[in-house]
Amino acid sequence: MKVIKNVNLIDGTGNPPVDNVAVIINENIIEAIGNTEKITIPNSAEVINGTGMSLLPGLIDCHDHLAYFGYDTAGRWGLDERRSTRHMRIASVLNQTLLSGYTTVRDAGGLDAGFRDAVDQKLIPGPRLQVSLSIISPTGGVGEETSISGYTNPSAPDPNLPSGVANGIEGMRNKVREMVHAGADVIKFATTGGASSKAGLGPKDMIIGIDEINAIVTEAHQLGKKVMCHALGGLGLRCAIEAGVDSIEHGAYLDEDPELLSIMVEKEIFFAPTFSVYVFHQQSGTPHGKKRAADMKEHHIRSVQMAIEAGVKVVAGTDAGGWVHGNNAQEIICLTQTGMTPLQAIVSATKNASECLGLDKEIGTIETGKNADLILVQGNPLDDIGILEKGAAVKFVMKNGETYLDQITSIS
Repeated sequence: MKVIKNVNLIDGTGNPPVDNVAVIINENIIEAIGNTEKITIPNSAEVINGTGMSLLPGLIDCHDHLAYFGYDTAGRWGLDERRSTRHMRIASVLNQTLLSGYTTVRDAGGLDAGFRDAVDQKLIPGPRLQVSLSIISPTGGVGEETSISGYTNPSAPDPNLPSGVANGIEGMRNKVREMVHAGADVIKFATTGGASSKAGLGPKDMIIGIDEINAIVTEAHQLGKKVMCHALGGLGLRCAIEAGVDSIEHGAYLDEDPELLSIMVEKEIFFAPTFSVYVFHQQSGTPHGKKRAADMKEHHIRSVQMAIEAGVKVVAGTDAGGWVHGNNAQEIICLTQTGMTPLQAIVSATKNASECLGLDKEIGTIETGKNADLILVQGNPLDDIGILEKGAAVKFVMKNGETYLDQITSIS
């Protein structure tokens, strides 16, 4: 049994912080929460003094790419190093991400289910994982491994990562089944281009048929899987929302079709704007990617502001794995720059995020009966949200009751 006491509690529910709190953890479950002076602390418990610190739920990233290390073709196709070296590199990223305070990550493509299993079996340290394996899209879409010059990936196909390319209604249904068979926790597909897609395939260009969209969503839901959809704007965005996907990834041009926001509320569709990746596209992307990111910036900010006002649940997701790892909290800072309060931004990476992933009964808030996913942060992120970046102020990380980082002296 462990007790964390004398903390400023930010429980992830959106409630105001509470000072001088103690939390009792029994094995992997939060057993009790109360005032440090009033709660009964068992004599046998290991006590951690959190004076001067804030206790938060483990943070959640709803959209990352933990297996990506760049946007160059050779790197994306795995041609620049041995597969075993790449696997070790990914394992290092998983550990780095966990130690920065992120105890759960939904990977939006590139990570095979074996990494999830390795973390669950404690073969390697890392955040709790949900994987989508590969992004589904038709020929010519964003999920196709074809170079600008027209060549396809020459490396041997990875049986753990099925190709995301499919065509037609039956092709889409079969592709969903193939992903689930290969271990996908969530189905990801694309209805539009994006900032990083090839020149001529823009963020509002629809790349898939309406019947194909409906086939993917229906088949995934019949198999008990949520659906995350890469969609930035235009008809592709509208069709994805009308089909009832579970989350919209990016959604930069929602402001141009405000009616969609009420549909999202009605259908309980989450919104992961992923600002972080567009910071990098604007700074370091391709020439057309830089322009796209710059053009969408104000639309993107307005879309989030309008979504919050409409009652859409916004969740934190970086999508920045191709540029940088270990700074997932950058997205929380980006969300505050759209007008969110620090507390709202934290909720987007805790309570709302856990609901988006279907894990809200287990994690996302600090409440009795929930799994003990907890982090201790030096200082108060509500006063300075920037202390969460790169895990700089994170001094203690617990996932499912097990301690992975402890830079605090325990006292008896």
